Amino acid sequence: MNTTEEMLTEFLLREPLGSSGRTLQRELYLRLRQAIVSGRLAAGFQLPGTRTLARVLGISRNTAEAACQQLATEGYLLRDRRGARVVFLPQPAPGAEIQKSVKTYQAKLSLRAQAVASGSRRRQAPLLFSPGVPALNRFPLRRWSNCVENVLKTTGPALLAYGDPCGELALRNAIARHLSLARAIPCQAGQIIVTEGAQQALELSVQLLTNPGECAWLENPGYRGARTAFRQGELQIIPVAVDEEGMCCSPELWQSSPPALIYTSPSHQYPLGGVLSVARRFALLQRARETGAWIIEDDYDSEFRHTGDPVPAMQGLMTEPPVIYCGTFSKTMFPSLRIGYLVLPPQLVEAAMPVLNTLLRGGNRMTQLALAEFIERGYYARHLSAMRRLYRDRQLALRQALRDAIPCRHQIVGGGGGMHLSLVFASRLDDQALALQARRYHMAPAALSDFLHDESHLLSGLVLGYGNTSRSQFTASARRLGQLIAAAQR
Repeated sequence: MNTTEEMLTEFLLREPLGSSGRTLQRELYLRLRQAIVSGRLAAGFQLPGTRTLARVLGISRNTAEAACQQLATEGYLLRDRRGARVVFLPQPAPGAEIQKSVKTYQAKLSLRAQAVASGSRRRQAPLLFSPGVPALNRFPLRRWSNCVENVLKTTGPALLAYGDPCGELALRNAIARHLSLARAIPCQAGQIIVTEGAQQALELSVQLLTNPGECAWLENPGYRGARTAFRQGELQIIPVAVDEEGMCCSPELWQSSPPALIYTSPSHQYPLGGVLSVARRFALLQRARETGAWIIEDDYDSEFRHTGDPVPAMQGLMTEPPVIYCGTFSKTMFPSLRIGYLVLPPQLVEAAMPVLNTLLRGGNRMTQLALAEFIERGYYARHLSAMRRLYRDRQLALRQALRDAIPCRHQIVGGGGGMHLSLVFASRLDDQALALQARRYHMAPAALSDFLHDESHLLSGLVLGYGNTSRSQFTASARRLGQLIAAAQR
């Protein structure tokens, strides 16, 4: 036996081949690979032919040939007429270098997370007072199930293929008809883009309409998801104060920080609940048109108006408005549905479609078609009507429970609709600590200060969702919140 054969025997036959329970071919492949990766078989090492290898190891030539061929296929061996040679493999970095690299990556990831974090905390099971969660136990599951089953029966395997990147035509038609009746928005299916929730709709708006470094106006306090989308787009965020009439866009602000994009929730400002007045709506539309800015109108829960008629959408106020309308079914139906949509103004459709066809993939076809049927059968309108009555009753009950239980000076705001109220403290308390303490008692109100986009505003309070919290739980839960607030005042 020559030196090469002795070396191979030492590496490969310390234990008999097959002792691990694997096949001889697999065992030989693994031992050779480990010897190459560890450097025990150095780069350029010449293996003997498979006939010799089989004789030395006491296995069949076919077994040796199969193992060597697999190593050659994966790039560990280079086989030619001279035989098989071990290729050069870069050696892994030393442990200290690896740790340094990991720490650098962790630091970068931490900075990136801070840059885009919305401040929200998600849980699989919503707790009491979780904002933005509808009454899940009141959703008509049987009707929804019937729509899903019907789509499966009538469409079949075609559902498994990709669909239209902009969404199923049946759903886009259903949304257009619903918006025309419920929100006074005259639009066609071709203007509607179905998205995976409202967040993707916001991100698409940023991708379509802005360049990094441009200014974006954001209500202050305002929706954290919009802040996240703007940060991801590397936009310069300009916080704009709100009052009882909504966003306060002064002439000085237009002059000093002209925006490329403006985010507003005009029908029910989030989280303070104000309605953008008609005068401010027309002024905002006119100035946006004059300056070339675009407005994102987030109409997240306007279907749940508790007093008077629904407030009309901005997009229906003028011909070819500079408005991208954003809606979602997560608030009106259930969060895991993950379907939102954009309504593009007619003048933007032709230019946007090539980009959207590149960015989007048509998926979730079964869910989209089931939702279209759910709307067309009238189930959606009936559900909205039932939830409107339920939420009106819950809001009144929660207002009363809070008035009786909160020990400090405060104001209860939230407007005449939606699924949440905001409890604004007259004096500054640590609302983030209060929100954290409330979780110990299975409550998840949001800290109002988390919705601020700069540190110049002093605002503290709690945002309380009542959509998925029953009326019978209000009194005890409000009393517990009152006790936590009283303790925080000491």
